[in-house]
Amino acid sequence: MSALKNLIGAVLIASIFLFTATVEATELVIWHTNDFHGRILDTDERGETTGIAWMISAIKNLKTQNPNSLWLDAGDIFHGMPVINVSNGKNMLDILNISQSPDAITLGNQDFDYGIDAIIGFSKNAKFDILDANVVYKKNNKPLLKPYNIYTLPNNLKVGVFGLATPETAYKTRPSLVADVNFLNPVDTAKKMVKELRSKCDVVIAVTHLGLEEDAEFPSSRIAKEVEGIDVIVDGHSHTLLQNGLTIGKTLIVQTGAYAYNLGKVTIDVERHKVVDKRAELINKNSIKEIARAEDKAVLKAIDEMNQRNKKFFDEVIGESSKFLSGERDLVRTQEMELGDFIADAFRWFGKSDIGVVNAGGIRGDIPVGKVTKGNMIAIFPFGNQLQVAEIKGSAIREMLNHSVSAYPETVGVFLQVSGIKFTFDPSLPAENRVVGEILINGQPLDDNKIYTIAAFDFLFEGGNNYNCFKDIKIIGKYGTGEEILEEYLKKVGTDKIETGRITIRSMDR
Repeated sequence: MSALKNLIGAVLIASIFLFTATVEATELVIWHTNDFHGRILDTDERGETTGIAWMISAIKNLKTQNPNSLWLDAGDIFHGMPVINVSNGKNMLDILNISQSPDAITLGNQDFDYGIDAIIGFSKNAKFDILDANVVYKKNNKPLLKPYNIYTLPNNLKVGVFGLATPETAYKTRPSLVADVNFLNPVDTAKKMVKELRSKCDVVIAVTHLGLEEDAEFPSSRIAKEVEGIDVIVDGHSHTLLQNGLTIGKTLIVQTGAYAYNLGKVTIDVERHKVVDKRAELINKNSIKEIARAEDKAVLKAIDEMNQRNKKFFDEVIGESSKFLSGERDLVRTQEMELGDFIADAFRWFGKSDIGVVNAGGIRGDIPVGKVTKGNMIAIFPFGNQLQVAEIKGSAIREMLNHSVSAYPETVGVFLQVSGIKFTFDPSLPAENRVVGEILINGQPLDDNKIYTIAAFDFLFEGGNNYNCFKDIKIIGKYGTGEEILEEYLKKVGTDKIETGRITIRSMDR
């Protein structure tokens, strides 16, 4: 009898030990994305995006395999590609809602491009949390959105997640769209959130759209340095590729780059309600597709229905043109064209910059004479590239123009159409030294040491077409996509008075 009691006691002790070990030692996985910018298809001008039907299918499979996991997104998800923009972001919301939606997202500055009312609509209709702790109404200081949530996962693991938006939104979207809200100090807000969550949660995560740009006032690195108690910062905004994350103090910062090129994975080991280890990695497009095995059928159906709905948007007449503006590929990539002038003028006008440029490879359609539709605008700019304004030194402008004409007469996308600039190039000279004579900026000789402002696509500022002159450029404004800018310029300015004579090609047989 005594032996039986001892055996039962040992079994009970072993069971308790196993139960305790199960409860106290847990592996949490955070799947994370950032800066989708409306990339729902598996093709874009860079050829690297995954496609949301593949991404959702993969995350669904991964979460099924490990219920101790969350999907967090760090913003700029509702705005980007024309197929999303035409619905003011609703098409993206529908896609996220119909399948394995994120557990929580925060908002990026581009997500505010539709205005506060649209954001409230997103938050009411989303089947997931939209978190932002530092965006408040000016009139009463109340939060615009839910500041945080606590998720209870298997083994009673409690994960606190709060959101932070960049204060740069106040000037990186149209100011009128955010006139009713304030963007509070992210450091102070993060400290309040940690104070609220730390005692209640095993893991505290900030999902932020702050970025890691060195000249930013509130990069995510500053949050990590100045706020104790955050285990992981799931970040976005700067499109930084962090293969294994960045550890500052006890905080791990992660970003996937942008445009659904990668899926991020953070593994967090928790023992006795404390984080004992965390590690990060990125899963590339090919591996995502292997994990998914097939695209999510519900998402594909939603995209097909979306395309049918979008047809009437694309057919909407948004203005008229007094002339036909050709975007013929072989011409726009080798010489100044009126369409290129018109686009570059629109960029400079909207960005209130000294100069505007557009890479010819990004121009894919024409403006017809007579009625112009949204579909015409989208045909010109199908890729969802974003207009940005940056500061650039005069010497870098000279380098930029030389690179623009370096491949002439090849029909490649590197050739720039320009506004606010007049220059001459000689094709007989060495490739990177073809610009000759004076370069004029708004009628004045270029000063190599002066700082100018330039409006162009993010594609160029990120080094697209090997524009290395933009490597250390300072971005001072982020706005809408190309078709949105062009539509507004057409409505308000029109095509009547396009000044030509900006690019002169010195004859090769002189």
